[in-house]
Amino acid sequence: MAVYVWIEQFKGKASPASWEALGQGRAIANALGIPLTALVFGQGVDALATEAVHYGADKVIAADDSTLADYRLEPYAALLGKLVQEEDPQVVLAAATSRGRELLAAAAFDADAPLLADVLTLDVSDGALRASRAVYGGRLLSDVRAAAGRTQFVTLRVRAFRALPPDTTRQGEVRRVAPTLAEEAIAVKIEGFEVAAGEVSLTDAAIVVAGGRAVGSAEGFAPLRELAAVLGAALGASRAAVDAGYISYEHQVGQTGKVVSPDLYIACGISGAVQHQAGMRSSRVIVAINKDPEAPIFKLARYGIVGDLFQVVPALTAELKKRLGKG
Repeated sequence: MAVYVWIEQFKGKASPASWEALGQGRAIANALGIPLTALVFGQGVDALATEAVHYGADKVIAADDSTLADYRLEPYAALLGKLVQEEDPQVVLAAATSRGRELLAAAAFDADAPLLADVLTLDVSDGALRASRAVYGGRLLSDVRAAAGRTQFVTLRVRAFRALPPDTTRQGEVRRVAPTLAEEAIAVKIEGFEVAAGEVSLTDAAIVVAGGRAVGSAEGFAPLRELAAVLGAALGASRAAVDAGYISYEHQVGQTGKVVSPDLYIACGISGAVQHQAGMRSSRVIVAINKDPEAPIFKLARYGIVGDLFQVVPALTAELKKRLGKG
């Protein structure tokens, strides 16, 4: 019996969200009185396995092979499914990134086991997992209790949990396992990656500056980009702005885009439709800038500015430059 946490990595570097999941895994393992095991799949993962111990794992199951160098669902799900079948962990956790959602959904299906998806809180009550999830576009929270007896799969909302500070004095057992699928049995082949240089990851960002339909054009995002650069923020957008062709889909926040939980979300010219709120309402502080005082976004915002974003945003940027010494 153990709590498993899958550590998502790219080119040997862990996703920060995985350390958040490992931190919550530590709390769950402590409450259940069972070990915490990190799952590290990839190629050349020795350093990552050691890092997982530093971030709280008691044990690490490491699979180091060229077939696992880059994430592909087939070999990853086959290996995770085999481990679950053979070792019967009590809980399997992962960050609710696109890969984490996909992997745990596939593994839960293969194991005929329950999956709690995109949870905002997770604890143990009377020996069973208890979680809360956002429903109805984030308007309500649903409390869910997992039945005991089978492996429980859980994906955790990114930035809803905190990573433990790394402790480089911690020691842990690293066990190596072989991959389940040979390369010739894997249908998907990866030829390469294109990485957007110089941009902050939207899902990992502590601050997000987002624009809506009122931005008006691709050029209209220029003042928002400048504000984001001053704050070290990621750039987001509503579906309306994406559908209009003002910005690419990878910036979309909402029910059909990315779900974000930053410390600060600045919504510029976004009306605040339910579909958009579903992707950002768990932000800790929301600031809304909109000419329409009746825009729904103001009901969600802690701070609201009624005004033209093309006047307010540059003024805000100029003031922040002065206060942050970036002028």
